[in-house]
Amino acid sequence: MSPLQTFLVALRALARNKLRSFLTTLGIIIGVGAVIAMVAIGEGAKKSVEAAFSSMGSNLLIVLPGSTTSGGARGGFGSQPTLTWDDLEAIRSEVPTVRAAAAALRSNSQVVSEDQNWTTSITGTTAEYFQIRSWGVSSGELFTASDVDGSAKVALLGKTVVEKLFGAAYDPVGSWVRIKNVPFQVVGVMAAKGQSPSGQDYDDAVFVPATTYQSKIQGGLQKYVNGVVFVGAESTEDLARAQRQITALLRDRHRLGERDDDDFSIRNLTEMASAQAQGTETLTALLASIAAVSLVVGGIGIMNIMLVSVTERTREIGLRMAVGARPRDILTQFLVEALTLAVAGGLIGVVAGVGIAERLASQFGWPFLVRSDIVLGSVVFSAAVGVGFGLYPARKASRLDPIEALRFE
Repeated sequence: MSPLQTFLVALRALARNKLRSFLTTLGIIIGVGAVIAMVAIGEGAKKSVEAAFSSMGSNLLIVLPGSTTSGGARGGFGSQPTLTWDDLEAIRSEVPTVRAAAAALRSNSQVVSEDQNWTTSITGTTAEYFQIRSWGVSSGELFTASDVDGSAKVALLGKTVVEKLFGAAYDPVGSWVRIKNVPFQVVGVMAAKGQSPSGQDYDDAVFVPATTYQSKIQGGLQKYVNGVVFVGAESTEDLARAQRQITALLRDRHRLGERDDDDFSIRNLTEMASAQAQGTETLTALLASIAAVSLVVGGIGIMNIMLVSVTERTREIGLRMAVGARPRDILTQFLVEALTLAVAGGLIGVVAGVGIAERLASQFGWPFLVRSDIVLGSVVFSAAVGVGFGLYPARKASRLDPIEALRFE
């Protein structure tokens, strides 16, 4: 028999019991669909985590000051000012792996427009801060180094603040707002940044020059930085080296001995993002492995049904052998039936898995990402399951004695 004839005979045999054939493929459908859906959701979650951390800035390190200790109680990093403005300048000029560094002085205060007010985060910083965080403006322009040097009363507003004070459709560039009764001219509106991994709204913020912040909003600590320092490394590969170099520099400048603890802390956000992504990958692999078990269960179902089919069609097999069918023709026919069931189940599972993944991604607000290698691998694996579990019934059918088969009732 030609391959086409064998395939047509197999299709006719499967079509005799449509419901049984569909139920046989159900295990394959569920397995393939679950694998594709789980991997797609995992990839979307991973991409979402990466996007959330990348929105914080590129190649970013955050240097926090030390902690207070009172009566044995330690206040945690940031509670004791230990970083000086000279430390900041040394990080900029003496660490070769650092491309930019900027202080961020922050407090909450009420911002007032002509007829509205809104309490938000006020950040005093320098022009390098926006370069480190890869943050531009949607209208207007960023304030410059000359604005910082001249303590200019200029402000940059986040999207959320603009909506609360002026309305979403209004461009406030050139308008005036008051912070602690001090008038500031709006020179730019920050591009929408979204939320942090912890749910903080980056767009609910106002930025002013650091010198103006210290003189008009919150008094400084003279030589100490009353906030944190954002550091941008030259590249992702330089992050770990930059962290080590900054640690060595600050320990030397603060005259800390070998046994002294650091009076500062450095956070590497790329390491945090990598840990989050690895956790997502591990969970995805676990779920996909569990889903893959359904493929094996589906293969057992195919074997079971094919064995039943061999028993039911014993006389048919004997008749075909009696009129000239060779054992390999019988073997091929039953293998093709098993393969057809498995591949059909795999293809239906692909459609179901993609549909489920798209719906879940839309519901969670994650990117919809389907890996073509997983789709192809699932179909190939389902075909392998069909051949593997269909081989025994096919061999059993091909080895039947024609005379005994014709006598079977």
